[in-house]
Amino acid sequence: MIGNFGTTEILLIVFIVILLFGAKRIPELFKGLGQGMREFKDASKEDKPEYRDQNPNYRDPQPPTR
Repeated sequence: MIGNFGTTEILLIVFIVILLFGAKRIPELFKGLGQGMREFKDASKEDKPEYRDQNPNYRDPQPPTR
């Protein structure tokens, strides 16, 4: 699975990032990444799905109950 990273894998990824971008550019890289993620999240909240307009009887799905 993609989400099962161990300590060794994380350290290897950090080492490769430092080699590729240099220690001075990493804060700039993560700042840009954070801004991009924030813009994507804001844009996805603003986007209204079209299927709601096409079906007048559409209701949002209800969470499962026990």
